[in-house]
Amino acid sequence: MSAEIPLTLTSLRRAYAAGTPAADIIEQVYARIDAVADPGIFLCLFPKDELLAQAAALGPFDTAKPLWGVPFVVKDNIDVAGKPTTAACPDFAYQATETAFVVQRLQEAGALLIGKTNLDQFATGLVGVRTPYGAPKNALDPAIVPGGSSGGSGVAVAHGIASFSLGTDTAGSGRVPAALNNIVGLKPTLGALSATGLVPACRSLDTISVFALTVADAYAAYAVAAVHDPADSYACKVQTPPLVAPPPRPRIGVPSPDSLRVEGDMAQARSFADTVAALRQSGAEIVEIDFTPLYEIAEMLYFGPWVAERYVATETLMTSNPDALFPVTRQIIGSAVGKTAADTFKGFYKLRDLSRDIAPAIADCDALCVPSIPTFATVADLEADPMGPNNMLGTYTNFVNLMNMCAIAVPTPARDDGRPGSVTLIAQAGADARIAALATVIERLGQRYLGATPWPLDPPELPEQVADTDIRIAVCGAHMSGLPLNHTLTERGARLVRTDATAPDYSFHALPGGGIARPGLVRTAPGKGASVALELWDMPVESFGGFMKTIPAPLGIGTLTLADGSTVQGFLCEAAATGDAEDITALADWRRYLARTA
Repeated sequence: MSAEIPLTLTSLRRAYAAGTPAADIIEQVYARIDAVADPGIFLCLFPKDELLAQAAALGPFDTAKPLWGVPFVVKDNIDVAGKPTTAACPDFAYQATETAFVVQRLQEAGALLIGKTNLDQFATGLVGVRTPYGAPKNALDPAIVPGGSSGGSGVAVAHGIASFSLGTDTAGSGRVPAALNNIVGLKPTLGALSATGLVPACRSLDTISVFALTVADAYAAYAVAAVHDPADSYACKVQTPPLVAPPPRPRIGVPSPDSLRVEGDMAQARSFADTVAALRQSGAEIVEIDFTPLYEIAEMLYFGPWVAERYVATETLMTSNPDALFPVTRQIIGSAVGKTAADTFKGFYKLRDLSRDIAPAIADCDALCVPSIPTFATVADLEADPMGPNNMLGTYTNFVNLMNMCAIAVPTPARDDGRPGSVTLIAQAGADARIAALATVIERLGQRYLGATPWPLDPPELPEQVADTDIRIAVCGAHMSGLPLNHTLTERGARLVRTDATAPDYSFHALPGGGIARPGLVRTAPGKGASVALELWDMPVESFGGFMKTIPAPLGIGTLTLADGSTVQGFLCEAAATGDAEDITALADWRRYLARTA
């Protein structure tokens, strides 16, 4: 194998479509693991031969599987059948008999699971060093903590070992490691990703989260995994619409100057101010909000009754073998002893009161934007004070799950001292796609590399947002602009959006017969066709029925896959009608065919 292939989904799809075997990517991943040489990342690294066999079992490249050949890792509090689950506690370890629901969905989509990663024991911590197995090193600077509790998952992605990884997030464990390692961390709406097969920390607040090198990749993995699981009593049904460009003038709430907390780190303050200024320059309306109620909510997560949920999850060990727990973990969970049901209800009441106070300001914004962390914590800081720096890292994260909000941490240009920049977008439950779209604007600010790799950011262009009153249609022949049937679109109020192309999975034919010449687009085996030129048009929904009546057999409207892997409604042809047609797949463009025949 020649030069490394960046492990973004865009680069992998391009490489696979060009004929790169999935086995080559597996070889690259294991070579990268050897080069990084950090024994703290994995608690269970699967044998390379096992992964090569999985890659071979995938068969030919299949664009119908959105994660075909994509390497990923999972945090070791998530079950994988036949592999140990430790939650970073040797005395707790067990052999899983079933694979977690979310992991199954990813594997069904073609993703290749490399191994299970290190964590703060029982997912209790934001630092990544509370593990008896030896902590992973921050991918950018080993003096800085890797972040937790999903430290191994974050570091693996930052090093380019995996395209994406699963962490978990109760207090910020899916966002803090992202901020510290220059990657994206997506924390979904509670219940969007099934918790079946997850060792709980705080059952009512836990969510599996996604780390990735880009926003689009994190959202793609999330969209695959966000399948409703009726076996999970905390699951909820969510929509995962395609990622589209955000609205041109979003309202974004930021901490007011007197409520911004950066622990005296002026480089962090300048970095955040630069991001806010760039958002304003891009057209966003910036709204300053007093974050004091949110900080009060954040403090409740570890100092309020919710710590009792962590006790419930570890009660057997805490009562029968407390020395099995990491000392600081035991101290935190042990603080639940003595809390009463009355304390719990008082906590619920306080949470509702504080949430009520801040709710109007949140509802008035499309998203909140905050520094992902106030400042950095070093390994030395944690050795001197195991609690204080950890609590500080949760300033902008601890309140999110308590308020059932979704969030995404996204890199910004490096700070003026060279450390990674990061902000987090936060919104109400169900707004995962909205904040991911907004995050794509932020990740494009300036020039940066992905994680700790030499790979530059090369994000895909997002399609424009389709209004609720429109339907997007792909046309590939006589309906294209300037051609004989284009009027059947324009007369119905359709508007040209852009040119595009299909995935390389279609054959293209000039259909026989008199009258207006028409092509036929037919789905083939994955990677066995061509990327056929298209135009995308938005048509008012009320006009679509009349338009359908103008389409004669053997043509019809079906679902097409575009070159970037997204889908759209568009013209398809019955395969049986192409027997006497001229195969023009090599041209892959109706205008080129017309020019040749002319």
